[in-house]
Amino acid sequence: MSMPFYVSPEQVMKDRADYARKGIARGRSLVALECAAGVLIVADNPSRTLSKISEIYDRIAFAAVGKYNEFQMLRVAGVRHADLKGFSYSREDVSAKELANAYAQTLGQVFTHEMKPYEVELLVAEVGFGPDAPSEMYHILYDGVVMDEHDYSVLGGQAETITEALRERYERGLDLGAALRLGASVLGSDGDALDADQLEVALLDRNRPRRAFRRIRDAELGGLLGS
Repeated sequence: MSMPFYVSPEQVMKDRADYARKGIARGRSLVALECAAGVLIVADNPSRTLSKISEIYDRIAFAAVGKYNEFQMLRVAGVRHADLKGFSYSREDVSAKELANAYAQTLGQVFTHEMKPYEVELLVAEVGFGPDAPSEMYHILYDGVVMDEHDYSVLGGQAETITEALRERYERGLDLGAALRLGASVLGSDGDALDADQLEVALLDRNRPRRAFRRIRDAELGGLLGS
């Protein structure tokens, strides 16, 4: 009788983490910035139909990098979860923190028990209503780790480089145009900012009464980048 092949649990976890990180690093990055208007999300995404940024609920947005089919499945599950809770209880009971915890449990379970981990990183953001209301951003990693982030959040393979650039250049209270230009600049390479055709942009607008999510496109996007 042959002996079964043994791999230590530590090596299994390391191999899964390396696999997920390599898959995520092949994709394009994404940044979220708190600004005077709310929470701005800017993604390096030239596709006009395959979105990285979406609305989850009234004042909550979802953004992701990595393998499209995997994070799209998670996005749909999040929308269903939020709709069911809002219908069963009240709309105010749906929060970014609760959604982030649900995503973390799912990703942690897959990472620990499945052969292949999800090659995704997620962002769940919620904007407060009014100029002084706080916003929340939760960065969820492929293994289910949740990070509560402030001012800005960076997802994707170039996260360390972009985070360093934001640490030097980000200022609180930026207007919408300045925040967008900063996001386009740090996502670019060799000092060249990305142009409108290479960007997917959405804003959680703190001044909207209920549904805060709106996309920034076409003439508005070009005007803000050029202003």
